[in-house]
Amino acid sequence: MDALMVIDVQQGMFAFPESPPHDGAAVVERIRGLIAAARRQQKPVFFVQHDGGPGDVLAQDAPGFAYHPALTPLPGDTVSVKRYCNAFQETDLGAQLEAAGIRHLIVCGMQSEYCVDTTVRAAFERGYKITLVSDAHTTFDNPGLPAVDIVGHHSRTLEGSFATLLPAASVRFDG
Repeated sequence: MDALMVIDVQQGMFAFPESPPHDGAAVVERIRGLIAAARRQQKPVFFVQHDGGPGDVLAQDAPGFAYHPALTPLPGDTVSVKRYCNAFQETDLGAQLEAAGIRHLIVCGMQSEYCVDTTVRAAFERGYKITLVSDAHTTFDNPGLPAVDIVGHHSRTLEGSFATLLPAASVRFDG
């Protein structure tokens, strides 16, 4: 069965207007559309939420921990809280996916070079079929590369060996 996995699209990721995520508003809208499509087709939505620890903008007790308001989980959605880039590491995510009979993950979220990349690779190692939504993951500029290049690089690196790459408009929830 297919499931949508939304990684770390939390308020803290949008807390610094001087350093916004690349194409952030459009990425959020595409993810919102994917969530709506999954729910219409009664496919599970799994939210992954990063707890950055005490003092971090994404700390569990900080306002930035909450999901972006356009992407709030609903009752029945699964939420896994993680402390590492790998959403499977020391979480119940694997058990939740197994209990739901999930074999295909449609992945979107933040940040491309950290939690999205690491979780896609970890899911692949666990035998999942993965679709990475090419225009529904994002990150920030860094001193070495602009975010658009980081997103593109990780999409191309993961495509083929680890995931099928599709734009949001082409994603279909099948099985």
